Amino acid sequence: MKKNKGTGHGESAVPPANDAGQAESVAEKDPVTEASEKTTVDQQLAQLQEALASKEKDFSTLSEKHLRLAAEYDNFRKRSQKEKDAIYSDSVVAVVKDILPVIDNIERAGRAAALYETEEARKVAEGIEMIQRQVEQVLERLCVSKIDCVGQSFDPSLHEAVMHVQDDDVGPSTVVEELQTGYRREDRVIRHSVVKVAN
Repeated sequence: MKKNKGTGHGESAVPPANDAGQAESVAEKDPVTEASEKTTVDQQLAQLQEALASKEKDFSTLSEKHLRLAAEYDNFRKRSQKEKDAIYSDSVVAVVKDILPVIDNIERAGRAAALYETEEARKVAEGIEMIQRQVEQVLERLCVSKIDCVGQSFDPSLHEAVMHVQDDDVGPSTVVEELQTGYRREDRVIRHSVVKVAN
């Protein structure tokens, strides 16, 4: 009895695989699967584009809010600074108005001391002058100044006329004498100058 040769050890022969046929089946894709994959990619792309558009809208909204808040803060800061300056100015005016009678008395004391010719009176007058200079320096730091009036045209916003005199040497409505010194802080009058005006 003879055994089949060629297969070895009695195994049945297996036909060789068709490699070309397998490659062809791998290369060919199911059209339904391919369409499904394309649809999935398109959906993902659409979702990403929608998410991007949403984020861009959110960014635009936040950017507008930021700009609005920045503008509001800037306006608030300017308004606060303006209010602070106004409060400071009001405080300075109120304090200076209260100490003006003291300043007037210092000036009167200086004029009175200058009338005496003794050594002691001269020293007192010098001391009073030093005090007056210090007061003027403090007022200057507070932006407070005396109102010019003698020789100036009468200005009712700065001067208060209590006497009218006939004086041919000066023009009409000219201030000829200051009876009480007036003070101002920048454009704000603290006290009007009390003056004598020529007709």
